[in-house]
Amino acid sequence: MNEYINIGKIVAAFGLQGEVILKHALGKKTILKDIEAIFVEENKGSYLPYFVESSKAKDTEETYVKLEGINTRESASRLSTKNAWLLDIDFRKLAGKTAPISLLGFHLISDEEGDLGPIEEVIEQPHQVLLRISLEGKEALIPLHAETLDKIDHKKKEVHVTLPDGLLDVYR
Repeated sequence: MNEYINIGKIVAAFGLQGEVILKHALGKKTILKDIEAIFVEENKGSYLPYFVESSKAKDTEETYVKLEGINTRESASRLSTKNAWLLDIDFRKLAGKTAPISLLGFHLISDEEGDLGPIEEVIEQPHQVLLRISLEGKEALIPLHAETLDKIDHKKKEVHVTLPDGLLDVYR
């Protein structure tokens, strides 16, 4: 089964030829080079592929994208506010190494508890990043910031943290 990674959302139509503006969390100026399709979540859990004709980086958070079959401003506008997804393999090609979203799938390792499991979601907030994991069958949100992060091992795909006392007890 294909695994999809949410990279952001389509925020607006651009120009008159059906281009859209993709606001993403890939952490760097991004052109969708060698990416065949992005997937748009038309309905919850339903990902429709849109083939990429061309793309141009606007800045580190936004990319202009021309999608096959979307040729007017009106048809592009219908995609506004829709979540955009990539296949995991395409996501790994594009995500910046320093972008928090690149930690998806890494294992969260606590200095006291050991391996807490894989990171299932990365939630970026103004002053910290929250990592969502499943802990004993329950959703747990683990803060990641300067005080909790020990190291990131990209080779082993591990994030090592020192957690505040009692944090995991809240989820047990």
